[in-house]
Amino acid sequence: MDLKLKDKVTVITGPAKGMGRAVTLAFAKEGARLVLAGRDTAAIEPVATEARGHGVDAIVVPCDLTDAKQTSALAQAALAAFGRVDVLVNVAGGSGPIGKTGWETTPEEFDEIVELNMKGCFNTMSAVLPAMIERRAGKVVNVGGTFGMRGRAGRMAYSASKWGLRGITKSFALEAGPYNININLVAPGMVDGPRFREKVCANMAARLGITLEEAMERHAADYALRRVTQDDDVADACLFLASDRARQITGADLAVDGGWASL
Repeated sequence: MDLKLKDKVTVITGPAKGMGRAVTLAFAKEGARLVLAGRDTAAIEPVATEARGHGVDAIVVPCDLTDAKQTSALAQAALAAFGRVDVLVNVAGGSGPIGKTGWETTPEEFDEIVELNMKGCFNTMSAVLPAMIERRAGKVVNVGGTFGMRGRAGRMAYSASKWGLRGITKSFALEAGPYNININLVAPGMVDGPRFREKVCANMAARLGITLEEAMERHAADYALRRVTQDDDVADACLFLASDRARQITGADLAVDGGWASL
């Protein structure tokens, strides 16, 4: 299926690894022109090089997403390089404290994850939407999480940040809809990778006195499909919502979790 994303100018945050890398390369394979943003540009450059290997333009812009001046500069860099922004995909985010109750979570830990997961997306959307509104066209995809749909013990701060991102997404969708702009949220469940294995599963294994492999199996057993999400599953959902195949979808939460949050 041709998603007609060729030459679409796509800003992607958090592209250096994991889901972000998978999303970046998925858009590159569709022929999109890429603006890759994050604090660690040295980590992003290899992904940009890989993307260029698919024959697309890709620039790297240093940006701390929690700083509104830097996200404004990011939008200006995209416009200077390509003349417009067609798509924004907010992948960048953090996990916050793992295995801590709400009362054990420090105010500093709470503030840090809420600022990154909520304010970061608010800043980037605020920066790119004026240009999209002027053209009366655009797609925004925010990557949330299913803990922001059902909550999770031991992950209060993270859950709060992802619940908040859902509200931000839906409100922006209502405001931008009259300008032909779609704004949606992809909510992955547990996504296999270093963070899942080395932090989430390791925490469960230590807490329950089981092996890492057993912890992974316990997580998979929570899902209807009995498997955790892969990076490419998230990338495919982002491609769909960024395309005109999703022209009549906005303000939606798309759970990509093998059947957990919605069942």
